[in-house]
Amino acid sequence: MAFNTHSALRGKHAFLSPSSYHWINYDEQKLTARWHSARSAARGTALHEYAQQAIRLGIKQPRSPKTLYAYINDAIGFRMTPEQPLWYSDNCFGCADAIGFRNNKLRIHDLKTGMSKTSVHQLEIYAALFCLEYGMSPFNIEIELRIYQNDGIQVFEARPEDIINIMDTIIEFDRHVENLKETDFDYR
Repeated sequence: MAFNTHSALRGKHAFLSPSSYHWINYDEQKLTARWHSARSAARGTALHEYAQQAIRLGIKQPRSPKTLYAYINDAIGFRMTPEQPLWYSDNCFGCADAIGFRNNKLRIHDLKTGMSKTSVHQLEIYAALFCLEYGMSPFNIEIELRIYQNDGIQVFEARPEDIINIMDTIIEFDRHVENLKETDFDYR
C-alpha cells in the first residue's frame, strides 16, 4: 500500500493526539479546560518571543504596571540578556528568561504569563547553574531574583547557602545520572 505522505504534518502534534490519549475519557467540560490551557501555553510562548525581541532590540514599552511591559522595561534598563541558556552538563541545563551580571550583582528575571502558583526555586537553580558555569561563588556576589506575574513583581535576595546547596545537588545528581547511563545497557 502506498501511504499518504502528509509532509506538512511532520514535527507537529495534534490537539487530539493518539500519544496523549487521555482525552478519550474527557467530557466536554474537561476538553474545554484542556483547550484553554493549551491556548494559554501557546500565548505564553508568543509573549516570551515578543519580550525577547523587544529586549534584544531595546524597544521600551509604555510605562505601566502590566507584567509584560514591566518585565521588558526592567530587562532593558538593567541591560540584561534575554533567553540565555545556562549549562552545567547535558543532564542539567536551562534557559533563563532574562539574566544580567554587572558590578558583582547577578540578576535573573522570570516572566510568568499563566495563573499557576510560582516558586523562586526555578530561579535559584538558574543562579546555581550560572555559578557553576562561570566559576562564581554565591558568597562573593549579590543575587537578585524576580518573578513577573499578574501585574506584580516578586523580588527575592537569594541566600548564598541555598544556592551552594543547589550547586552541590546538581553536581551530585549529575554524577549519579552519569553512573546510571554507564550501567543502563538500553541507554548506550
